[in-house]
Amino acid sequence: MSMLEFSWDNKYAGLQVLLSKAVLAHGGGGGEYADTLRQYQAKAEFFLCACLQKNGGHNMKLTPGGLLHVDEWNNMQYVSSASFLLTVYADYLSASRGALRCPEGEVKPGEMVRFARSQADYVLGKNPRGMSYMVGYGSYFPTHVHHRGASIPSVHAMGSVVGCMDGFDRFFNSKGADPNVLQGAVVGGPDANDGFVDDRCNYQQAEPTLAGNAPICGVFARLASEPADASDNNRPVPSYSPPHDSSPSKGSPLEFVHTVSNSWTTNGVEYYRHVVTAKNTCGHPITYLKLHVKGLSGPIYGVSAATAKEKDTYELPAWLTSLAAGEQLTIVYIQGGPAAKFSVVSYKTA
Repeated sequence: MSMLEFSWDNKYAGLQVLLSKAVLAHGGGGGEYADTLRQYQAKAEFFLCACLQKNGGHNMKLTPGGLLHVDEWNNMQYVSSASFLLTVYADYLSASRGALRCPEGEVKPGEMVRFARSQADYVLGKNPRGMSYMVGYGSYFPTHVHHRGASIPSVHAMGSVVGCMDGFDRFFNSKGADPNVLQGAVVGGPDANDGFVDDRCNYQQAEPTLAGNAPICGVFARLASEPADASDNNRPVPSYSPPHDSSPSKGSPLEFVHTVSNSWTTNGVEYYRHVVTAKNTCGHPITYLKLHVKGLSGPIYGVSAATAKEKDTYELPAWLTSLAAGEQLTIVYIQGGPAAKFSVVSYKTA
């Protein structure tokens, strides 16, 4: 049975990778069970090629930011377990001086490890949100983890015993950040579009699990022993350079400041997370604002699309009816290649 996942209740891919070792360790043989073992190996390689996007169309899905995506509920378990199997099989191939043969070409062990590293990098913050999905790592990580130990204060801090229902009634629904930082815990992670809601009630994304954390420990251990790829140090710097801050053009009520907060490579394409702040400099509140965005090829957040007839035109989001004097609107978009250009189409002052 060929699989496109390795998870808490589906261990086929792991078993297939493990049994493949017997074939690779004996130069493609395996004694009297060689034929059976090679069948396991073929299924293992189906899974690994699918992870690497080289399986002739039968691939695991990737988010726009390059993360493997299988399910909305605790997707990080699939990411960590797939990355673990990639590093394990890469070591099997290195020991046997072999390569992974996929429908879309041969993959060397080093490339498999680099893909696993890209997944680990995403987990630790190299992603469209710039968020580390490992609690306590970096400066921006989930602070409302779906975990009792994280959300309930210590009895020493409270000075009283926590009642049986207090954990739920008093702390589960609290909007405050976790009183205890669950250091090192990897949460369920983002959705298929790299979105994440840091809410304790959001168990699908904010809950850490053994199935998600155990395999990634192996991945980190493997990557820690992997010397940096020398070719990485010699890669040409991308020709794209982020735009400079821009002053408001004559007659424009907004000052646009454009920065790039993150970048990553997916399937050989360099993507950028752009952050645009639009500050109201006209001295009066602005309403009915419409912006034209030229050259946008990826998703955009922080504004709402105007009518279908108004191509490439965006408005203030539904929850923001006006932009006060001196206030700024933050817009985020993701794409490869040159940056988009923002301009004001129309507006009214209150």
